[in-house]
Amino acid sequence: MRAAVYRTYGPPEVLKIEEIERPTLKTEDTDRVLVKVQYASVTPFDYLHRRGYLPVRPSNGLLRPKDHVLGVDLAGVVEAVGSGVTRFKVGDAVFGNCFGSHAEYVSVREKGLSLLPGNLSMAEAAAMPVAALTALQALKNVAQLKPGQTVLINGAAGGVGHFAVQLARAFGAEVTAVCSTANLAWVQQLGADHMIDYRSQDFTRNGKQYDLVLDAVAKRTYASCKSSLTKTGIYITENPLKPGTQMFQVLFALLTKDKRLGLHLASSNAEDMDLLRGMVEAGKLRPVIEKTYALDQIAEAHRHVEQGHTKGKVVVEVCQN
Repeated sequence: MRAAVYRTYGPPEVLKIEEIERPTLKTEDTDRVLVKVQYASVTPFDYLHRRGYLPVRPSNGLLRPKDHVLGVDLAGVVEAVGSGVTRFKVGDAVFGNCFGSHAEYVSVREKGLSLLPGNLSMAEAAAMPVAALTALQALKNVAQLKPGQTVLINGAAGGVGHFAVQLARAFGAEVTAVCSTANLAWVQQLGADHMIDYRSQDFTRNGKQYDLVLDAVAKRTYASCKSSLTKTGIYITENPLKPGTQMFQVLFALLTKDKRLGLHLASSNAEDMDLLRGMVEAGKLRPVIEKTYALDQIAEAHRHVEQGHTKGKVVVEVCQN
């Protein structure tokens, strides 16, 4: 099967399209589903691993990557199911998350999948899993967001941010979105009540306070945002392993156990995947794709996402029907 492979750490050019062995379901893979991948997305997870960012090397290989195929989001069709799988059958259209989705076939745990929403294309569904799960779990589990609370989302036009705006609105919160000038009208259409152009205004200095500050792009710090929190407010940073000040926040949180600082990485579970599907089908949530690349253009897709100004999501067409 064709896959985007990297055998050394480095710039986007280390990614090459190769023919590698197709995965199969073994007897012990009772909870796994073999999926033919039609679309996948490109995320910060991908480029941080490709670059060999230091915190990922202990698990991914100190000198060179142990796993050669990146990708964590996918949408495709079920080819085979393990003996213990009950939620899916061969031929089902699905979307979900796993490691190694930048390949034509991938083996996925059942809990990482949901049926394709009836009102989404394969490409749109591939744009959802990790970013939407991240936003959902930050709002629902970490912040325990309640109707009527106030939320500020920094990076509201990005992958996680544009889902967070829609989800916070669906949960009944009053949403303030921080983004660039070009995206102000767009995030308002997503459901934001108030917009702040970060190019002309620093939200940490406007005197306003929020029950939740969600830094969806990990570009601010807890210290700089404390004045923007109510007495019971919480600051949550996504991508806490991102290079720079985010790593110091991880250490600070571990040492002080400050409950107003929330660190969060998405975890896969069937209940949340099905919840996202239901919200999409109810018209409360919709992914936005800025650009679609062919698998042969995987290096260009990485370069696009790595620049850090993506509007919504970037997806890759892995294989056609």
